[in-house]
Amino acid sequence: MKDKSKQTSIEHQYTDSMLVSYTSLADLPPVFQRWIDSYGFDLISVCDQQGIIQYVTASSKRLIGYSKDALLGTNSLDYVSPQDKHRILKLHKSIEIGELVTSEVQVKHRSGTYVWVEVVSSIVYDPNTYSHVFIAVLRDISDRKEAEEMMIRSEKMSVAGQLAAGIAHEIRNPLTSLKGFLQLLQAGIEGKDEYYSIMGEEIDKIENITSELLFISKPMTNDPKEESVLSLMKDVCKLMETQAHLHNVNLIIKQEEPIRVYCDRSQIKQVFINIIKNAIEVMSESGGTVTINVYKRNDTACTDIIDEGPGIPVHLIDKIKEPFFTTKKNGTGLGLMITNQILEKHKGSLNILDNEPRGSIFRISLPLQ
Repeated sequence: MKDKSKQTSIEHQYTDSMLVSYTSLADLPPVFQRWIDSYGFDLISVCDQQGIIQYVTASSKRLIGYSKDALLGTNSLDYVSPQDKHRILKLHKSIEIGELVTSEVQVKHRSGTYVWVEVVSSIVYDPNTYSHVFIAVLRDISDRKEAEEMMIRSEKMSVAGQLAAGIAHEIRNPLTSLKGFLQLLQAGIEGKDEYYSIMGEEIDKIENITSELLFISKPMTNDPKEESVLSLMKDVCKLMETQAHLHNVNLIIKQEEPIRVYCDRSQIKQVFINIIKNAIEVMSESGGTVTINVYKRNDTACTDIIDEGPGIPVHLIDKIKEPFFTTKKNGTGLGLMITNQILEKHKGSLNILDNEPRGSIFRISLPLQ
């Protein structure tokens, strides 16, 4: 009987302890706080308005190899990759007090390599210093970025393979011309200078086509700069022209005025390639014209890629950006998903509209520089 009473007492103590609740991190016992500080998956940091690190969790050692003490008092921008610094500075200048901003950046590991992290940051008021500070939570997304890169590389190689047949045909024409001119030169014909000039042009044509094909095959960069939308589109159309001709499709570019955007050239080219390739494929049986309109609307650079295909049923417009969803027989279902991801990283968007009386309008929107 005595043992049973003792067991009941212990059970009551255990139950009472389970009823204790903690309404905030500050209410947790110090031992719990130290555990979260050291072993939490995310790195939490507080920086002043100059970017000097005032507080950081000990999880920094696991994420980027630097101890808590090594980071305190240093400038947070010293750990951001050079290509991301400009973007982060611009982002911090535009952020409102209390606003949550999410971005993806590469931060320097103690080993010298860079780690992809997702940063959720905000500006809050610090009552201790009577000033505003930047508070941020960093999460390692290296595995996610690697999976995305593999998916993008797969889609890029698929596009390159589909374009290869048309490009081989386009290269064969200037090669035939070069072969003919060489035979004439060997025969000792006069007017060699003129032939040399034409041969040079044909070689330039081959070089341009192969360069663009190799561009598709290379991994995408992450080096944003100020770029001309028209220049990007001309490069893409030069690559897609052969594919368009094979399907009796014309590509026409219209631009009202020079437009420049801050973007990664490689990534935005991939966006244009994906959309124009889709437009050509939906018109492969009927032929027609793909019209590309580049224009400004308020603080946005818009690019409308307009096809004359059968259009997209309303009930499929929302699904078409989903991974592995495709209406094409040999499609991967990754093209538009990748396009959407790239545009989201550039703070842009993709909208699909009806084009009366037939076809679709794929509207690519990017913020102006």
